[in-house]
Amino acid sequence: MDTLQLVRMFKYFRNHFVNRLTECKRRRSRLVSKDGRCNIEFGNVEEQSRFVFLIDIWTTILDLKWRYQMTIFISAFLGSWFLFGLLWYIVAYVHQDLPEFSPSANHTPCVDNINGLTSAFLFSLETQVTIGYGFRCVTEQCAMAIFLLIFQSILGVVINSFMCGAILAKISRPKRRAKTITFSKNAVISKRGGKLCLLIRVANLRKSLLIGSHIYGKLLKTTVTPEGETIILDQVSVDFVVDAGNENLFFISPLTIYHVIDKNSPFFHMAADTILQQEFELLVFLDGTVESTSATCQVRTSYLAEEVLWGYRFAPIVSKTKEGKYRVDFHNFSKTVEVETPHCAFCLYNEKDAKAKAKAKMGYENLGFQLQEVSETTDTKM
Repeated sequence: MDTLQLVRMFKYFRNHFVNRLTECKRRRSRLVSKDGRCNIEFGNVEEQSRFVFLIDIWTTILDLKWRYQMTIFISAFLGSWFLFGLLWYIVAYVHQDLPEFSPSANHTPCVDNINGLTSAFLFSLETQVTIGYGFRCVTEQCAMAIFLLIFQSILGVVINSFMCGAILAKISRPKRRAKTITFSKNAVISKRGGKLCLLIRVANLRKSLLIGSHIYGKLLKTTVTPEGETIILDQVSVDFVVDAGNENLFFISPLTIYHVIDKNSPFFHMAADTILQQEFELLVFLDGTVESTSATCQVRTSYLAEEVLWGYRFAPIVSKTKEGKYRVDFHNFSKTVEVETPHCAFCLYNEKDAKAKAKAKMGYENLGFQLQEVSETTDTKM
């Protein structure tokens, strides 16, 4: 291996390391990741506040990760089977049904064929998951055994309904539907309709629609108030619109949403050479109702300053085939094309004002105007 190859290999690993380090810094600095997860933690929470999570146990279990929820699912059933198996063993021990007590031939046990803790556990399992008894069954000899049978049957139904319902609810949560909504990797700034706009592309990967979709944004940045107070993660509303309207979108094909950078926009004082020096995070939200389940869901993503490209527009992705079908090429979904764009929004508005003033100063010839001569008389009558 010669020196040139070593230098190239060194540059490759150095660039790879720098890119990985930059990506890690981006993830740490984001409040919302590209896939919509929130990067925030709560510290010094009081114990009383933690107890509230146990009160709302249903939401707490649904918010748990799958590995923790499955651990609770298995533990709930195994724990209840073992607990009631222990109670059945105590009933047999108190009634002296076990073989170590050498019961007489005419002795009627509370539960037939319980010979120890293992058989008591098997009877508990059979009681909670089935209503058909065979080798082991309860007799009418003990009222305590009948009461325990009824109590375990009812509690088993409650545990089964709760845990199976939690699994079903977690599987059918609308946040899974949000995974099939994707945003473009970058946002772009260019002219649209004679105005400077920030554009983002969003696509629905399913043919089923999101009903009543609504798009909006928040700009997060650190601001200092006139009183000297520093506000971290200060939120500024960013209005996004679509040519078809901001409400009730027909979200069957990819849409390009845009924010007009006017004098009320937080991007108005940014320019092409200063936007990378800004520290902000643009959050974009899409709310809608899933057509198949009627459940509401929210899709969100974020863009940092280096992910906003000034002077670019998105490449077209929708075409029409020879068969008359519309085809969406997702290979160009995040592809951008460089276009001529004003250096800043302030420059664009100054240029428009200058043209308007110049147009106002110009004179226009009235072609319908006719000059008529009036003859003057010198005679004066007294």
